[in-house]
Amino acid sequence: MPATLIDYLRIALYSALVVIVVALFQTWEREHPVKQVQQSLSSTLSNTVLPTNITANTNIISPSTSSITTIPNKLIHVTTDVFQITIDPKGGNIVGLNLLKYPAMLHSTLPTVLMSNDPAQKYIAQSGLYSQAGPDTTQGEALFTTDQTDYTLADNQTTTEVRLHWRNAFGVTFTKIYTFHRNDYAIDVNYEIDNASSKAWNGSLYLQLLRKNLPSAQHSGMLGLSTFNGAAFSSPDKPFQKLTFAKMDKEPLDENIANGWVAMMQHYFLSAWVPPTDTTARYFTRTSDDGLYSIGMIAPAISVNPGEKITTGAKLYAGPEVVDQLQKVAPTLKLTIDYGWLWMISAALFWLMQKIYNVVGNWGWSIVIVTMLIKLAFYHLSAKSYRSMSALKKLQPKIEALKERLGDDRQQLTQATLELYRKEKVNPMSGCLPVLIQIPVFIALYWVLIESVQLRQSPFILWIHDLSVSDPYYILPVLMGLSMFLQQRLNPPPADPTQAKIMMFMPVVFTVMFAGFPAGLMLYWFVNNTLSFLQQWFIMHRMEKAENNRKAK
Repeated sequence: MPATLIDYLRIALYSALVVIVVALFQTWEREHPVKQVQQSLSSTLSNTVLPTNITANTNIISPSTSSITTIPNKLIHVTTDVFQITIDPKGGNIVGLNLLKYPAMLHSTLPTVLMSNDPAQKYIAQSGLYSQAGPDTTQGEALFTTDQTDYTLADNQTTTEVRLHWRNAFGVTFTKIYTFHRNDYAIDVNYEIDNASSKAWNGSLYLQLLRKNLPSAQHSGMLGLSTFNGAAFSSPDKPFQKLTFAKMDKEPLDENIANGWVAMMQHYFLSAWVPPTDTTARYFTRTSDDGLYSIGMIAPAISVNPGEKITTGAKLYAGPEVVDQLQKVAPTLKLTIDYGWLWMISAALFWLMQKIYNVVGNWGWSIVIVTMLIKLAFYHLSAKSYRSMSALKKLQPKIEALKERLGDDRQQLTQATLELYRKEKVNPMSGCLPVLIQIPVFIALYWVLIESVQLRQSPFILWIHDLSVSDPYYILPVLMGLSMFLQQRLNPPPADPTQAKIMMFMPVVFTVMFAGFPAGLMLYWFVNNTLSFLQQWFIMHRMEKAENNRKAK
């Protein structure tokens, strides 16, 4: 194999990496627009009315926002250590939810808004009991009453309850109970049904997440590298199934599923309804003409006899995609942390980073140490490649001599070059190995950086205040480009002058391409290049020293 063919392969690998970088960069730009709009709860939140006749074939969605009435003075406000929640007494639904431990932007005092009743960005969590005898009927939802409209989880409390009451005309009392726990994003939502009437009450529990399909959720990136924004559900056969908004339009979900859950997903955060274990419910998705999408479930019918009192309910998770929190609610809910098609490598990298972070307390240093461990794991493989490249570099004068002797006879040149490689025991293909090894790790780490909420707004040192966004001064991309350039100087140059110029220009191309990437990824690439350079230099220096000693003897 002539040297020029090796050079073509090397350029092809770098070109493939450029394509991947472009795809990742497009995804990153969509996830981090230059101008971010701050969401805030409206001072007057609207009441949501469910439509009629809840069955498996019913459109369980909110009506047009034009038909919603406003009851600003009756809203219920709940504040815990992690939540700031607004509950509408009409139906007792959550119509506003702020995540207090997650600022909307770096250095912002405003929390991330997960749910809102703002018509332009509507996102609410609904639950209820449908029955001809209420509280949810063909005429709409019941108007619950509470003892107070403001609730706060005190410092000496581990839980706080919000109890909403309603009684029908027959004497059946319904109490909707929200239970909030300290440092927990799972909310217990239960109904106590106390039948003091002379007839049995029959009805069904329904759970639903309803939201707008915002334009940003409709983008899809190259090579399937976009983060997911849409709905999801779980079943015994498929523990994690994603539903795009487009699919919800074309193929509405309507299935009986046991031991499942439904969720609405977005970057870093999600909401999910999780019924009790061993519950078989009718799962559905619905859409409305005014752009509202819902996913939910209808539980089997229940009957409460006269004089009987029962409790039914579910859990609502609304918060960050953190494995420990998700697993407590449902084991398969952790699958919503979607690391893409290299999820096994991503999960392993994050696990290792998390363990190191628990010791060093800084995600930047965790990335540095993980990079060093990766280099250590592949040390012998890389060393073999670098030794081959060093030997190949020393053969360049002999290859040039072959070219001069054989002239334009390409066949003879190829045979002579291969014979030279065999004689010197050099494998020219091994020089491409470091690039091949880095590509999957690079992509996997990219997913870790954009999907792991723990790295969101995490500082490193000095000017790096957020590892999940780009370096504000482009220092790390420049350092990465310089390290790439230095590493290339150790490699044998391509035989063809044009190819040599292309390879020399690669560090500039990558510096420009990487400028908008997250600082954490740039930190990994810079440290990796630096370690590769030092390892290659050490191996080449040792080989040269051994060669000089051999000649001296």
